Amino acid sequence: MQPVASTRSDFTALKATIHRKLLQAVNLERVTQGDRQTVRAELAQVIEGLVAGETTPMTFQERQRLTQEVIDEVFGLGPLEPLLKDPTISDILVNTYKSVFVERAGKLEKTAVQFRDDAHLMLIIDRIVSAIGRRIDESSPMVDARLADGSRVNAIIPPLAIDGPCLSIRRFGRDRLTAEELLRNKTISPAGVEMLQGCVGARMNVLVSGGTGAGKTTLLNVLSSFISNRERIVTIEDAAELQMRQEHVVRLETRTANVEGKGVIKQRQLVINALRMRPDRIIVGEVRGEEALDMLQAMNTGHDGSLTTVHANSPRDALSRLETMVAMANLNIPDKAIRRQIASAIDLVVQISRLSDGTRRVMTIAEITGMESDVVTMQEIFVFQRRGIGEKGEVLGEFQPTGIRPKLAERLEMAGVHLPFEMFEKAPVRR
Repeated sequence: MQPVASTRSDFTALKATIHRKLLQAVNLERVTQGDRQTVRAELAQVIEGLVAGETTPMTFQERQRLTQEVIDEVFGLGPLEPLLKDPTISDILVNTYKSVFVERAGKLEKTAVQFRDDAHLMLIIDRIVSAIGRRIDESSPMVDARLADGSRVNAIIPPLAIDGPCLSIRRFGRDRLTAEELLRNKTISPAGVEMLQGCVGARMNVLVSGGTGAGKTTLLNVLSSFISNRERIVTIEDAAELQMRQEHVVRLETRTANVEGKGVIKQRQLVINALRMRPDRIIVGEVRGEEALDMLQAMNTGHDGSLTTVHANSPRDALSRLETMVAMANLNIPDKAIRRQIASAIDLVVQISRLSDGTRRVMTIAEITGMESDVVTMQEIFVFQRRGIGEKGEVLGEFQPTGIRPKLAERLEMAGVHLPFEMFEKAPVRR
């Protein structure tokens, strides 16, 4: 006889029944206080006994799957657990309880994962936010949270989400990417890496610019790996994602309001506090608001070698965004004075993008050269030259020098960083 549990509706109904009987048979609050592996093994035996008492025929694989999914409901995030265990997934996007997408290798794909209903999805969202002392309800229908592995979570529920609760999870990479891996992925050229390594080593202030999911934090992690282990580093983030390799690191993270709407600690407060902690370098995961002013002032007053990222589509847009964010501090600083701050603080802007084929590429390394009248001037040192689209939809092109030798070359020489002149020579045009 064909096992009827192979149909989704029957399997889901059976899982709900077993889960309900498990709750009645076992005191989960007491059980889950024990060793996780031991408790899982004990619960698996109880579930198998409950399944054996059911009349629904099941294959061995279905019984194993049902046992695992019920345990995931008890300990983890239910239907999301298999996705969270998949290292190839970078984003999990729950649009509604029956529509779940993931991103792999920069491309979105729909999964077969579903929740039972809105209430089931809300239960998982509550489990995430309550673990960090937060709440989500009609009075507070949006929340940012972080999973135990560091993955960023955003949840939004009705009445703001019209079709039901929505959940977005930005996965936290367990393995720290290296410059060698960026080269293997063709994200950047060897000459580009050599220049960035030299600039970080010579304590240049670097701004990484890019859109959502472009790989800004990944690139920032790689740049931070070029910092000497003898320096004291203070990192400031909204959600801790940076993976520092150095020994002398202090990690700071913002805090949102508690259930009473109090206790908010913003990035600006952390940047100001970091200046009192005797940092050699300050790394801000992403500047988003008025903290940009304090970051620029820090860069201009002896904290050379600082790194940060910003959401922008080009180096010029990145500077405009910085200007706008400084204005958010409401100190009535003239536009020209803000631009002078930016021109003297930032040495290099690195633009990274996610292309149409899902790959992430450094598009530009641009040097800030100063001011002309009221305009911050810059010049591109390396650019990604597109050559078209390949047969499989891949973006063709090379990351090449523009032929301009950067003004920073003199400062690099003074810092003991010797970059060969040839690396800046423009490559011959391919035909």
